[in-house]
Amino acid sequence: MSDTLTKLIFGRLTLESFPIHEPIIVMTFIAVAIGGAAVLAALTYFKLWGYLWKEWFTTVDHKRIGIMYMILGIVMLLRGFADAVMMRSQQAIAFGQNEGFLNAHHYDQVFTAHGVIMIFFVAMPLVTGLMNFIVPLQIGARDVSFPFLNNFSFWMTASGVVIVMASLFVGEFARTGWLAFAPLSGLDYSPDVGVDYYIWALQLAGVGTLLSGVNLIATIVKMRAPGMGLMKMPIFTWSALVTNILIVAAFPVLTAVLALLSLDRYVGTNFFTNTLGGNPMMYVNMIWIWGHPEVYILILPAFGVFSEIVSTFSGKRLFGYTSMVYALLVITILSYLVWLHHFFTMGSGASVNSFFGITTMIISIPTGAKIFNWLFTMYRGRIRYELPMMWAIAFMLTFTVGGMTGVLLAVPPADFVLHNSLFLVAHFHNVIIGGVVFGMFAGINYWFPKAFGFKLDKKWGLVSFWCWFVGFWVAFTPLYVLGLMGITRRLRHFDDPSLQIWFVIAAVGAAIIAVGIAAFLVQIAVSIMNRDKLRDFTGDPWGGRSLEWATSSPPPDYNFAFTPVVHDMDAWYDMKSHKYARPKEGFTAIHMPSNTWAGIVLAGLSTVFGLAMVWYIWWLAALSFVAVIGVAIFHTFNYNRDFHIPVEEVIETERQRTADLQAAGA
Repeated sequence: MSDTLTKLIFGRLTLESFPIHEPIIVMTFIAVAIGGAAVLAALTYFKLWGYLWKEWFTTVDHKRIGIMYMILGIVMLLRGFADAVMMRSQQAIAFGQNEGFLNAHHYDQVFTAHGVIMIFFVAMPLVTGLMNFIVPLQIGARDVSFPFLNNFSFWMTASGVVIVMASLFVGEFARTGWLAFAPLSGLDYSPDVGVDYYIWALQLAGVGTLLSGVNLIATIVKMRAPGMGLMKMPIFTWSALVTNILIVAAFPVLTAVLALLSLDRYVGTNFFTNTLGGNPMMYVNMIWIWGHPEVYILILPAFGVFSEIVSTFSGKRLFGYTSMVYALLVITILSYLVWLHHFFTMGSGASVNSFFGITTMIISIPTGAKIFNWLFTMYRGRIRYELPMMWAIAFMLTFTVGGMTGVLLAVPPADFVLHNSLFLVAHFHNVIIGGVVFGMFAGINYWFPKAFGFKLDKKWGLVSFWCWFVGFWVAFTPLYVLGLMGITRRLRHFDDPSLQIWFVIAAVGAAIIAVGIAAFLVQIAVSIMNRDKLRDFTGDPWGGRSLEWATSSPPPDYNFAFTPVVHDMDAWYDMKSHKYARPKEGFTAIHMPSNTWAGIVLAGLSTVFGLAMVWYIWWLAALSFVAVIGVAIFHTFNYNRDFHIPVEEVIETERQRTADLQAAGA
């Protein structure tokens, strides 16, 4: 076969594209292949493929889609954390003559993949999954506004995951850092396929995120239960609303900047090059105009989670509800006025730096106000130190330190010294782990019985909690110290042996966190095995105050047989207090959207398109793109939404639910 024909068929894909010369990657591939084969064999042996396809892969039920988002995020947490362990291990041993086990080329890919995966494919799926599951239940809706779009959004996120994972075994990933700054990400400095993997993974996943944002905004604005005005919405729903407003406003900027970078790489334009009129700083501006709101896209839902938990486990209404809502709105607006604090060092001048330094300090005010709201909610409350509450208190301690170091970095002269140091790495992880990750674990422990009908095992949950909490401080306190000593980030080798002890301590912290992750997986497994013993509650295990607890655990497909009428902000607590009677007659068959295969098929074809674009296989890219359009048009004209849950099933479900509530004294 001639070289021309080979390139026409396979593009840039050659035998050299498979990194068989890298022992770490080869061993990883073997482990993944064995694990994958075992999972496939188990699914086949237990004949689960039909069940998974019918009940999960094609579902349009917001609850199951939310659970799939969470599972995806937890799976990718294992991959992203494996990269973190490799980095910490490398830095702990690479001193003097010892070069460590990662060469520079591989190490650069590892720290880039770690950042991309943790932000886009761990934090975002966890946050989106929690919002998907809880928001419709909290506002009294049967589903989101656009159920099929919800399914499609999830599978597009999974498409991005597939492309990132493919880069591990075919070709290589970007070596640019998780934001792929130009001109380093341009064709002159990154001619390999790594940046192309980065672009198409984020573009496809970004489509899913953007559509999910539109969907949830429409759901919250248009589908609230009668009587639930904006100022009667639960705080978690408020946090979801402002989060998705940020998503809809910010993610098109990411799409645009990656599209311009793609044109530079594929067509030869010069938007972000060093030559021919290009402006690399415009890339930095655009990526951070998206990137700083993204930080709040991650943390705002966690604020909502902690608000629900602190109120529930203090046995009190949330202190300062109105101020919490206004704080969310102020943070949403100010998050667009602080992006330039990420590059105080670029030489903008005193006036520009002063403006962004001041706005950064101002945004800490509504954030700090929330801490006082939670503390005053706890004041004179009947606090129960269940696992979700322990995560909330750990968050308040950890996040406060992260906020203090953030305000320090908001001072331009201080940032000029610390910006490219490990101090900034420690600060970023302080707020993301102490805020987002702790928030997601709190939410999982709090709402798990709502999703599955049984609690999570407390003993293993405590092991996971303490390992995460202690491990975090052991892992990142040394980085604060090293940063103040002037040690720059993204280094794989060091000459000064006196620094090694700090990196060893950080590696020990990472090992403790690894035990915490393992304990969480054991917690899930043990809880499933002992689920009958952990069902000792009737619908509301914690005494929650929001409307989601008014349904059975797990909720039926239709969520609510009758649309609830809301009279108070704490809707479920209000219903129980006034002994509102549940209807005993008037039930009808309930119309629900039917499952659809189109979401997973469209995402699969999009994945093929993305991989074809990465490897310049133009015929496959064109074919898959046409197929995407064809399937979308076909589905538009053939999607059948006629599905009814029989009235007898509704009556039986509600009868059992009423009996459970009576037994609980509600």
